[in-house]
Parts: sequence; structure tokens; C-alpha cells
Amino acid sequence: MNLDEIRVDIDALDNQLIDLLEKRMHLVSQVATFKKMTGGRVLDNTRELIILEKVASHVQDPIFTETIVNTFKDILKNSRYYQESALKD
Repeated sequence: MNLDEIRVDIDALDNQLIDLLEKRMHLVSQVATFKKMTGGRVLDNTRELIILEKVASHVQDPIFTETIVNTFKDILKNSRYYQESALKD
């Protein structure tokens, strides 16, 4: 494979990731609505630790574990920011 072919494959995966992240954010929006109605807090440390442990255990190639877990930390952080904004509205 040459660099252009690899990048085509990366672009295709990026499009799939975008679709999945958008679906995830729709669910996060539902979580924010639920929390708004029930007075729930945005941050649930226990839930986040469970998610990150699950992510780490699901990675098949250990050389990528730290990077993938850190990526999920960013996803969770941005999901919290979204929820905080939604709760202010």
C-alpha cells in the first residue's frame, strides 16, 4: 500500500467514526434531557471509570491502549461539555 491508499482507508474510517460519534451524541442529548428533568448531575465519575476500563480491556493491540483510552477521555469530556450547555438552556 502506498501513502495515498492508506489515507483513503483512513478517510473511510473517519467517516464511519463521524457517523458513530453523531449517533453517540444523540444519545448524550437524551441523557442531558433526562438529567435536566430529574436534576441529575453531569459528571458521574463511577460511570466514566467503568467506560474507560471497558475501553482499555476491549483494545486488542496493547500498544494502542493508552492512545485509545485518552481518545475516549476526550469524548467523555466533550460529552460533559455538551450536557452542561444543554442543562443551561
